[in-house]
Amino acid sequence: MRILIFVLCLFGLTACTSPTLDDYSGSTPTLELDTFFNGNLRAYGLVLDRSGLVTRRFEVDLIGTWQNNQGELKEWFRFDDGEKSTRNWQLTKLPNGHYTGTAEDVIGIAKGKTSGAALYWKYQLLIPYQGDEYVITLDDWMYLIDENRLFNKTELTKFGFKVGEVILYIEKLPS
Repeated sequence: MRILIFVLCLFGLTACTSPTLDDYSGSTPTLELDTFFNGNLRAYGLVLDRSGLVTRRFEVDLIGTWQNNQGELKEWFRFDDGEKSTRNWQLTKLPNGHYTGTAEDVIGIAKGKTSGAALYWKYQLLIPYQGDEYVITLDDWMYLIDENRLFNKTELTKFGFKVGEVILYIEKLPS
C-alpha cells in the first residue's frame, strides 16, 4: 500500500512540472531568430480565453531585417472583428542563444533564450481591453518545425493567474 501511495504521489508531482529549455537541447532544426525572422513572413493565430474558448482569430504580416546582432521585426495585425494594429520589435542577439527585445507596447525588456528548436521568451505587454489598458505577462514558447515554419504558444497571465492563450503559426514567404 505504501508503494502505491508513493507511486501516485510521484506521478502527481511530475504532472505539475513545466517544460524547460533543457528539454529541447539538441533538438533540430536549430532556431536562430536572425535566420527565421529575416524577410517576409505571414502568421495565423487564435486568441483563447482562460477556459480555452476561441475569442478571436487574426492574421499578421511580418517583415524582419537584421544587421549584425540587431534586428527589427515589423508586425501588422488584422483581427476577424476588423481591428488592426501594429508592433515594431527592436531585437538584440546576445551570446549563448540569448535575445532581448523592446516594442512600443512592451513594458520593460522582453528576455528570451533558444535551445535547439525552441525559444522561451517572457515579457509584459500593455493590452487595451474594453476601453481600459491592462499589463499582461506573456510566457511565450516558439518551436521551429522546419526552416520555413514555426509554431508559437503563449500563455497570458495577470497576477499569476491564466487569463488566456495565443496560438500562432508563422511561415516564411518566398522571396
